Amino acid sequence: MRIGEALVGDGLEVAHIDLIIGEKDSPVGHAFANSMAQPSYGHTPMLGVIRPNLPPKPATLIVPKVTVRGFKDAGKIFGPAQAGVAKAVADAVEEGIIPREYCDDWVVIVSVFVHKDAQDYRKIYQYNYGATKLAMKRAMENYPSLEKILKEKDRATHPIMGFRVYRLWNPPYLQVALDLTSEEQVKKIIEQLPVRERLLLEAGTPLIKNCGINIVEKIRNMRQESFIIADLKTLDVGRLEVKMAADATADAVCISGLGPNASIEKSIQEAQRQGIYSIVDFMNVSDIEEKIKSLRYKPDIALLHRNVDVETAAQERGETVESKWGNLSKIKKIVKLVSVAGGITPQTCTEALEKGADVIVVGRYIIRSHDPYYAARDFLEKMPPDPDTMRLILDEDELVGT
Repeated sequence: MRIGEALVGDGLEVAHIDLIIGEKDSPVGHAFANSMAQPSYGHTPMLGVIRPNLPPKPATLIVPKVTVRGFKDAGKIFGPAQAGVAKAVADAVEEGIIPREYCDDWVVIVSVFVHKDAQDYRKIYQYNYGATKLAMKRAMENYPSLEKILKEKDRATHPIMGFRVYRLWNPPYLQVALDLTSEEQVKKIIEQLPVRERLLLEAGTPLIKNCGINIVEKIRNMRQESFIIADLKTLDVGRLEVKMAADATADAVCISGLGPNASIEKSIQEAQRQGIYSIVDFMNVSDIEEKIKSLRYKPDIALLHRNVDVETAAQERGETVESKWGNLSKIKKIVKLVSVAGGITPQTCTEALEKGADVIVVGRYIIRSHDPYYAARDFLEKMPPDPDTMRLILDEDELVGT
C-alpha cells in the first residue's frame, strides 16, 4: 500500500487529493471493490475516465469528499475533476512515475475535494490534475521522509486553521516579561512593541495574580499570532494550573523549580498532553543540573533566573550584581532549550547569547522604558532575522512535476 496527498491551487477551485495505490488482491483492491458495490449517498464513487469509454490504467476510483447534492455538484465531479484525475494517472504511467508492468495489477483510490461554490471548470481540471500527479509521485517515493517531518513540524502552518501556532524551532528569542498589574498597562506596552516572530510575550506572575489567568486570552486578542507564556510559577496542583493556562490559549507555562519533583513532573506531563511548552524556573535552586537530572520528565525549557529582590538589595548596598548563569552547555545536553532572566541588558544579552542561551527574558528594561519599541529593538538587533523571513514559499521537493 502506498499513500499520497497533495494540495494544489487556491480559491474555491483549490484541489486537495488523498490517494492509495495497491494491488488488486490486497486491502486496497478489496476497498476498491467494496466502494463500487456499496456506494453511499452523496459520495458515490466513480471510475476515472479520460473521456467516456477510456479509463486509465491502473484502474482508478474517484470518491467525492464533499457531499454531492445535485446535478450542479455532480457536473463538477463527473466532468473536470474526473477528467483531471484520470489524465494525471495516465500521464504518471507515461512519465514513469508508475511502472507500466504494474498497470494491470494495481488499483488507485482517489479522494477528491471540489468546493460546492467552485465555478471555473478549467481550474478544477488543472488543479485536480496537478494534485493527483503530485500525490502519486509522493506515494511512489514514500514522501515525506521522516527527516522532513521532524524538520518541518514546528514551523508549518495549516492554511485552513485560520491562525498560526508558533513553535520555538529556531532560537534565539526575546521574551518580554509583562510584569504589570493591569490590562490597560499591558495594552499600552504591546501596542508599542515590534511585530516580530522572535519576540515572545509573557503574562507575568503579578499580572496573572491581579487580573486572573484570562489575561492570557486578552493578550491573545491584542496580538493574535504571538507566542504567549503564562508565568504561573506553579508549586502544586500542577495539572490543574497548566490546563487552565492552556485553556486560556497559552503556548507555554512556567513552573517553579522549587516545587517537589512529583508536582513538577505532573505539570510537565500535563503540558505535553495539552501540546504546550513546559518551562521550569530554577530561581533559587542551588544545583540546577542535579535537579533537572532528578526529574523523570524533563521540561522543554530550563529558565536560569536571577532573583529581582536579591538584585535590588545588592544595588541598595551599592554592589554590582553580575549575570552568572552557570554552564549552559551542560544544561542544554539535558533539556531542549535554555532561557536566562534577571536584570538583563543589551550588553549582558550578548554574553548570554554567546554562552548559548536560546531565550532572553527581559522585563524592566523594556516595559519601564519611555520607548518600548526601541528598547526591544536593542535586543532584537543582536539576533538573526526572523526564522521565516528568508524561507522560500515552496521547498524544492514540493514543486509540481519535479
